[in-house]
This record gives sequence, C-alpha cells and structure tokens, in this order.
Amino acid sequence: MAAFLSYVAFYTLPFLLAVGVVVTVHEFGHFLAAKALGTKIDQFSIGFGKALAHWTDKSGVEWRLGWLPIGGFVRFAGDENAASVPDQDDLQVLRGEVLRRESAAALSRYYHFKPLWQRAVISAAGPFANFVLAISVFAALLMTVGEPVSPARVAAVAPGGPAAEAGFQVGDVIVKANGKTIRFFGSVKQLIILRSDLPTKFVVDRGGQEIELTATPRRGAVQLGVGKVHQLGRLQIAFPENPQIRVERVGPLRALLGGLEQTRDVVDTTVFYIGRMLSGRESADQISGPLGMAQMSGDLAKQTVESSKDPGTVAINGLLTLLSFIANISVGIGFLNLLPIPVLDGGHLLFYAYEAVARRPLAAKVQAVGYRVGLALVLGLMLFATVNDLQRLRVFNFIGGLFS
Repeated sequence: MAAFLSYVAFYTLPFLLAVGVVVTVHEFGHFLAAKALGTKIDQFSIGFGKALAHWTDKSGVEWRLGWLPIGGFVRFAGDENAASVPDQDDLQVLRGEVLRRESAAALSRYYHFKPLWQRAVISAAGPFANFVLAISVFAALLMTVGEPVSPARVAAVAPGGPAAEAGFQVGDVIVKANGKTIRFFGSVKQLIILRSDLPTKFVVDRGGQEIELTATPRRGAVQLGVGKVHQLGRLQIAFPENPQIRVERVGPLRALLGGLEQTRDVVDTTVFYIGRMLSGRESADQISGPLGMAQMSGDLAKQTVESSKDPGTVAINGLLTLLSFIANISVGIGFLNLLPIPVLDGGHLLFYAYEAVARRPLAAKVQAVGYRVGLALVLGLMLFATVNDLQRLRVFNFIGGLFS
C-alpha cells in the first residue's frame, strides 16, 4: 500500500496536474478568442468523462468538471464533437436548423459560419495561450528564483576526443557555442547532444584572449534526466565537479525577454531534433508519450524530495520543479498543435489558408479524408511514443522474462 501511495504521489499526481493545467489553458485560449468574437459556446469542460460537477452561466455556457483530469475541451454550438471537426455534409442541415429555429442574424454566432479570419484567430488562440503560459512561467521563475550563472570552464579534455582534436585546452572558458552566449556550463551539454557529426563553432576565452574553435561532437553515452542514458553527441570534456554557481534574479522586462528566449529555445531544439530525425541523423527514441512524461515528472519530484532538507523546502522546490515542467510541456503542446495535420489546430489553419487563396472551402470529401488521415497520424504517433516509453521502462523485457 505504501509503495502504491508513493507511486501516486511522485508519478501520477504531478503528471495529471501538469497536463491538466496545460490543456486547460490551451482550451481556455480558444474559449476567450471565441467569446471575444461573439461565438456561441455550448460547453467548457475541465477533464473528460462523467461530470463530477457542472453548472450553466448566464450566457448559456455549461461548465463541467470531468472525473478524468487529463485535459479538457471547449464545444462550440453546432460542433459534432469536442475537436470542432465538422461533418461537412451536415453543415447545410445545421444552417437550415439555425434559420428555422433562430434567424439569419444568428448564423454569425456559429463558429462554422463565421468569417475566415475569425475562425483562424480562434484556432490559433489555443497554441498562442500555451506559448503565453510558458513565457509567463519562465519569466516568473527568472524574477523570483533567478537563473544559474557559472562559467563553462574546461576542467579536463579527453585525449583523442572531439574537443582535443579541435584544440580545446584545460582552463578554456567557453563563452559562445553555435553563436549562442554561454552563461552556464550546463548549456553546453544541452546544445551539443543533438549535434553529433555536425561541425559546431565555439568561442573560448583563453587567458583573456578569445579564440575560435570548431569541434564535431561524436555520438556516445549521455545521461539525460534521472538515470536515462541515450546515444547522443559528446565533446568529451569535463567541467569542475564543484563549480561556483551564483543565481541572478532579473527585473520584469529582462525576465519577459528571458521567457521569450527560453520558449524560442525549446521550439528551436524541437524543430532541430525533428529535422535531424527525419534526415536519419538522430533516432526517434527520445519521443515520449504520456507514460514517459509521467515518469519524467515523477523522477523530478523524487529528485526534489531527496535534495530538500525539510518539508518547507520540499514544498517550495516541488512547486518550482512543477512550474518548470509545466512551462516546457506547454511549449511542446503549443508547437504540436501548430503542425499542419488535420484534427490539430494547424490542420484547421492549413484548410483556412487554402480557403483564403482559392476563395472557396476545400471540398468536403477531401476534408473528410484529411481528417481521417490526420487522426491516423496522431494516433500512430501516440502509439509509437507509448512503445518508446514501454521500452525505456523495460516493460517488454519484464514480460519476456516471464516466459523465458
């Protein structure tokens, strides 16, 4: 029983809370944009499944709290489902029903009959809300907690390694890597892990003189997270074991700029990884699904508890860790939803772009096929990510051991 409660506390609750916040903010972005543009909304749900509580406000919106807290949705009037994917064959029927039940003026309140630009704004508002959430959290952390600053001073260079071949020396301080200013030594590892076999320019401070070096990281064992080892890019250098780290807090304007920069860095890294993966230069084993995210949040929670001295410190550090996790997940959800895949917001925007250029909607049958293909792609990606998670958790090894 104690083991089960520990698993729930460390793995299940942080994951559900993080995903619940991120998806709710995403859907609330759609909701606010739709409200501002006078769209008729039937329902806003936090969570799925049977409602634990529900009420209807003065504008006629039913607010629901579902028993399964893994997201939520906003349902516009006339939607056939919670994803706002219309059955194009039924739109004329819906138009007739609205005209018969209400009036011609009422059509302008229905999402699917709104001007093109308004539908595009409502679709884009969800990912936009995710980016705003991430920027806000990153900025708040920079103002309250600050950012770590420690020179990336080279303490050791492995003979024959990429850094040695490039001319790195003990005592060098890496000030720039791939054009990016380095303020914390951990940033070097984050930058090079996805750049195996890719020449990368560095600027080092050597005795007060800046020297440019070009190194090509090699693939090797790299630990990510808590005990997770992957084959990624390495320079084969080491930094001091006990570095002097100071924390710098910043003002609101610089924090906002820092939040924007951190959000952009997450997007840039994601795009770069996808490009490397599609070109065959990186494996897809880092793609994680719900199980992987739950394990990551749980590992972070356990690490936080183990490194904290008292309950108060545990609570504060746990909150900070959760906020950072939420910000990173929010960027990922926002980016994912902008991909031009039907059933996602990016797919809606793709269809609207065609409608804007062709001055007519895409044929109903083509849209229907697109939605089916998009759903298959999304489900396939989720299945692939889940298989990755199961392999990382060694579930297949465990099952195989039962029959060996």
